[in-house]
Amino acid sequence: MRSTGTESGNHLLPPLVAVSVFLAFALTYFLSALIRAVTATLSPVLSAELSLQASDLGLLAGGYFFGFALTQLPLGSWLDRFGPRQVILAFLGVAVAGCAAFAMATSFSGLLAARVLTGMGVSACLMAPLTGYRRWLQPATQLRANSWMLMTGSMGMVASTLPVQWLMPMLGWRGLFWSLAALVLLSMLVLAALVPRWHKEPSSVVAAPEASGYGAIWRHPYFRQMAPIGFINYGGMVAVQTLWAGPWMVQVAGYTPQRAAVGLFGINLCMLLSFWLWGMVNPHLSRRGIPAERLIAWGLPLSFVVLAAIVVLGPRAGWPLWAAFCVGSTFVSLSQPAVALALPAAAAGRALSAYNLVIFAGVFLVQWAIGGLVDAFALLGWDTVARFRGAIAVFGLCCVSAYGVFLFGYRRQRAAPGG
Repeated sequence: MRSTGTESGNHLLPPLVAVSVFLAFALTYFLSALIRAVTATLSPVLSAELSLQASDLGLLAGGYFFGFALTQLPLGSWLDRFGPRQVILAFLGVAVAGCAAFAMATSFSGLLAARVLTGMGVSACLMAPLTGYRRWLQPATQLRANSWMLMTGSMGMVASTLPVQWLMPMLGWRGLFWSLAALVLLSMLVLAALVPRWHKEPSSVVAAPEASGYGAIWRHPYFRQMAPIGFINYGGMVAVQTLWAGPWMVQVAGYTPQRAAVGLFGINLCMLLSFWLWGMVNPHLSRRGIPAERLIAWGLPLSFVVLAAIVVLGPRAGWPLWAAFCVGSTFVSLSQPAVALALPAAAAGRALSAYNLVIFAGVFLVQWAIGGLVDAFALLGWDTVARFRGAIAVFGLCCVSAYGVFLFGYRRQRAAPGG
């Protein structure tokens, strides 16, 4: 992993300012992750109230990621041009409207449209800070900040489990989404107060003919090397964490909805601790010259072993195994800052958004496909447990295949002169 851009320290933030900026962005990303993951906790309620099938549930959760994916390419160009502050404030206004629309929806189609709108609105909540960090922080600190942003996202997912269950009797799911709309408005005020304005790079840095486009990014060999695991492995981890772990616990492992919420809490707490640990060790690994792709090559197969155990154990596979799968999959999260560092700083917004598009297109496809497979296997006369096991087995084979493509590219890179 090598940066191809001209690095300059004249944009680095003083430490106290950097901390305040991080906390402002972290609050917003916490809320976006809570909004993203809350459908897993609400799935029993929404399914009962609206008579949703597994494929409907997958589509509803995937609608968020579809909206997310729709904005990624223009988002990257806008981030490079206008900067994180201006872009995220505009996008969060759309997120407020999406939460309000979800709270008022009376049909599945209304819920789906609201989730798409919400996904579009929060789609800048990680890309905006990571674009800023690419210029405002040193490379090793960027890796730590990325992991700790993901940690705050895990905090949001933790908050989407038991705390949401506790609030449901008081607020109901509609009141919950009205409250989320108000909290997003509050986060906009914090961002406006704390995040610095963007200063454009000198024209010499962005003078290349493709400086405002995506062609060079899509063709970059490092980007292509990381794309398969971003799409299947990273996207699949998010799909499981934000949706399918919940239905598995209820319909396969026999959990009650309340116990499933406890399981989701445990999964997300494990993810939180994992990302905190990555944030602690990443700067040390960077200083020792251990690249992200080597860590991914060594560590990601752990998730395949756990996934195989889940399929074999079936009803005996509860939340601890799903937590182990998600934790084993966190190795692939190192690919995101690695892609940003491998391309010029002036293209950070586009590089990150292009890779995020890959990830969330994968989330949408995996969430929908698992639900589709569960329903499709019913046509073969399989019972509920067998249908879920079959769907997860197919997903596991796809994960191994994507890793194989990545590993081939990584070994070819190491074998090349200067690799």
